Amino acid sequence: MDAAELLLITGLTLRVSLTAVALSSALGIPAGILIATGQRRRKALTLAVNTAMGTPPVLLGLVLYLLLSRRGPLGFLGLLFTPEGMILSQFLLTLPITTGLTISAIESLPRETRELIESLATRPAFKMLLLANEAKLQLLAASLTALARAVSEVGSVIIVGGNIRYYTRVLTTAIVYHTNAGEFEAALWLGAVLALVYLSLNAVVLAVRTAVMRE
Repeated sequence: MDAAELLLITGLTLRVSLTAVALSSALGIPAGILIATGQRRRKALTLAVNTAMGTPPVLLGLVLYLLLSRRGPLGFLGLLFTPEGMILSQFLLTLPITTGLTISAIESLPRETRELIESLATRPAFKMLLLANEAKLQLLAASLTALARAVSEVGSVIIVGGNIRYYTRVLTTAIVYHTNAGEFEAALWLGAVLALVYLSLNAVVLAVRTAVMRE
C-alpha cells in the first residue's frame, strides 16, 4: 500500500463519516428537541430512540444489504457497494445517537429555562433554536460522539460497501483486510492513521468548545 492509496482511504473515511454525521445531526438534533419538549408519547419515543442507539452495526448492515441488493425493494437505487450506500449506513447508525443525546441534553437544562422559552409567544422553530443555543455544548458533544462511532465503525460499512479497493475501502475495513491477510505492519500503520484522524477531530472540537465557552 503506497502513500496515494493511504490518502485515498483516509479521504474516503472522512467523507463518509463527516457527511453521515452532518446529516444525522441536521435531522437528529431537531427531532431530539421535539421529543424532549413534546407531551404526547414522549416516553415511548425516548425508549424507541434509546433502543435504536444499541443497534448492532452488523445487523444494520445486513438489513441494508437485503434492502439495497439487486432483488431488494431498494435495489433500483444502485447504492449497494458504493460510498453513498456507506453514508446511508453511517447515517442510520448515528441518527439515534444524535437524537438520544439531544433528548438528554434538553431534559438536563434547568426547568426554569425550558419553561421560559416554551412560554414565549414566538414560532416553534425559534424556540428550538433558543433551546439548542442553551445546550450547544452538549449538542456539540452529541455530534462528536456520533462521529467517533462513525469513524471507528466497521460492521455495517464492510457489508454495505464491500471493502472494494480504491472505491469503498475505508480505514477500519482496510485494517480488517490487512489483518486477515497477515500484513500486520500495514494494519498497524492504518491503525495509527485512524487514531491520528480521531485525535485531530477531537482537537478541532475542543478548540470550538473553548471558543464557545469564552463567549
